[in-house]
Amino acid sequence: MISFAIQKCITFMKRLKIFTILVNTLLLLGCQQNVQSQQQLFHRPEGTENIEDSIAVGRLNAITRAVEYASPAVVSINVIKTIQTVDPFSDPFYSFFYGRQRSRVRERQIQNMGSGFVISPDGYIVTNDHVAGGATAITVAFPNGRTYQARLIGSDPTSDLSLVKVNTEDPLPYLSFSTSGTPIVGEWSIALGNPFGLFEASDPTVTVGVVSATGRDLQPQEGRAYRDMIQTDAAINRGNSGGPLLNALGEVIGVNTAIITQSGGSVGIGFAVPAEKAIRILNELRQNGSVDRSYFIGLRGQNMTARIARRMNVSQAVGVLVESVDPNSPAETAGFRPWDIIVSVASEPVDSQPEFAARLYDFRPGDTVDVEIVRRGRSVTLRLELGRLPRG
Repeated sequence: MISFAIQKCITFMKRLKIFTILVNTLLLLGCQQNVQSQQQLFHRPEGTENIEDSIAVGRLNAITRAVEYASPAVVSINVIKTIQTVDPFSDPFYSFFYGRQRSRVRERQIQNMGSGFVISPDGYIVTNDHVAGGATAITVAFPNGRTYQARLIGSDPTSDLSLVKVNTEDPLPYLSFSTSGTPIVGEWSIALGNPFGLFEASDPTVTVGVVSATGRDLQPQEGRAYRDMIQTDAAINRGNSGGPLLNALGEVIGVNTAIITQSGGSVGIGFAVPAEKAIRILNELRQNGSVDRSYFIGLRGQNMTARIARRMNVSQAVGVLVESVDPNSPAETAGFRPWDIIVSVASEPVDSQPEFAARLYDFRPGDTVDVEIVRRGRSVTLRLELGRLPRG
């Protein structure tokens, strides 16, 4: 028994010796390796530069390409306007104490700012009427740091569009309007401009959203008819006015114009004049310096009321009630009669007098317009050729 135990012990010692030799050998081999820092451990192996290049290319997309293409043509616009105000001290009470009557109307200069974009290599630039309309001095700043004095070619308060021009010997980068029709609701929309005038003579600020809706009609404001507008949730703030709204191809689908906000900043409800309407207005401004809306119809009307609707046995108090028609006028020629109710113009519904006038803003003297009326309970469509106001 004792010899067996001794033999077993000898066997165990041999195995332990072999294990120790193996461990020491491995340790020695490890110590012979060069010490590597953390940076060396993560060193990029040769030939992997293409991976990073592929990632960089992958970061590029339709939006980044559109922004790169459009940015050089987007400008900041600074404007000086002269406005007239009524002097509160220009009254007989003031002159009684100070011995002379001061002028009631005083002029003062104000500064305005906004954005715009070049639409031709020879320097025509689009912005809003509420930015440049009535300007006495205009300065345009490009992203490359260059600034130019510009002149006002024409302005249209109704559509809130203006056209200005800079003179330069070198062709300028410019943007093109989309000609593919109505934008698709849900497609990318990219707004460029200079919010709050913070970054003049630098690359424009970019905000991205989608086309939220098309054909939006807003209430007329200060003589402006915001109709058939593009709605977007791309952030638009004060100073972005007049900048372009792009699609993913870098084409201009609208001119950023208005927002709805309670805070003064963007809440994701912005509006742009659609490209199709802008093209027509800008062409007229370029040719004539103004938009001809001197049309003459020859009828007078009033808003429908619930009381009038009950008297006429009409279910809804919407539309414009024709009160009188001038003899030998376009309205008489078209067949209008007193007590007709105008309910649509060019297939677009009309609820009130301001809406009726705003619908006609899209047309010019000489155009023929289909006007739907309700006469004695029946729907009738009349073709109205817009006349022109006589020049007096």
